[in-house]
Amino acid sequence: MSRKPEGPLRRGWTTGACATAATAAAYQALLTGEFPDPVEIALPKGERPAFALARQELGEDSATAGIVKDAGDDPDVTHGALVLSTVRRGAEGSGISFRAGIGIGTVTKPGLPIAVGEPAINPAPRRMIAEAVLRVAAAFGGSADLEVTLSIPDGEEMARHTWNPRLGILGGLSILGTTGIVHPYSCAAWIASIHRGIDVCRANGVTHAAACTGSVSEDGVKRLYDLPDIAFLDMGDFAGGTLKYLKAHPLPRLTIGGGFAKLAKLAAGSLDLHSGRSELDRKAVAEWLAALKAPPGLVAAAASANTGNEILAEARKAGIPLADEVARRARAVAAGIVEGKVAIEVVVFDREGALVGRAGFD
Repeated sequence: MSRKPEGPLRRGWTTGACATAATAAAYQALLTGEFPDPVEIALPKGERPAFALARQELGEDSATAGIVKDAGDDPDVTHGALVLSTVRRGAEGSGISFRAGIGIGTVTKPGLPIAVGEPAINPAPRRMIAEAVLRVAAAFGGSADLEVTLSIPDGEEMARHTWNPRLGILGGLSILGTTGIVHPYSCAAWIASIHRGIDVCRANGVTHAAACTGSVSEDGVKRLYDLPDIAFLDMGDFAGGTLKYLKAHPLPRLTIGGGFAKLAKLAAGSLDLHSGRSELDRKAVAEWLAALKAPPGLVAAAASANTGNEILAEARKAGIPLADEVARRARAVAAGIVEGKVAIEVVVFDREGALVGRAGFD
């Protein structure tokens, strides 16, 4: 995750909100011959934002409107994406149907809130779009029988930087959003992706998953186990969000992989491992070293060391199994969160990806 900027942060709009506004504008144009610009929509919590149109195309039996997504100050991979909606009249009684256009993914694995074979348009955006269609129909004399095709021209490339390929969403991005609003650096989208990853594991019979703090530790776990791609959960700093969801939606086995400093935070009881929201408890690490009968000089140095990796390097030089102790304590914290519903092991890697500590499955 990129560094949070200083000062007040500007909110943005989800892909779901943009798709809703584009659909409303396109359907109004199909019924009246004129595009509303800007187009106003109602969000689930009552806000009524207006969106400027970036594209307008009116054909004989279809209309297309496009909106450039503004994610505000959130480091969203889809910021600046062009969200397009093309609408066509459907057969009488057909209701609203959704199609995946260019850059919108298709669900290929069970476990997600959308059925296999459907375009990756989540339930909340579907409801928002349906409600917008009904409002336009009521205002301009249309029906609720409509085919809606959503597209994001660069969506397939953008999706490579998301969880979609791992979740079995192929061909592009998902249309997401619950409230329509992006709250910068709220981390909600990341945690929701972790939850969906767990759901996909459960639905596809995965019995052993890996939750890793980053790519180095993920690569390290891959050297230890031959697990399918969907078994790897991009936990990042959100140990609490991962473990609490697993308590309610358990898997048989979980390997937690991470660097020494982050897992030392977990070992000390921190469930948010981000450097801006928790600090390495050097005093605790010094106490662990003392319990391992480390030399007094090493214990004292640990209490005032600049970094966790500095402490780890000195402990390894002295032959003290500090990383194993961190793994053992981190496993105990994690096991306490899941309350025995998931068997857990913890593996610790150095910056080069070498395995330096491990507390295996009991």
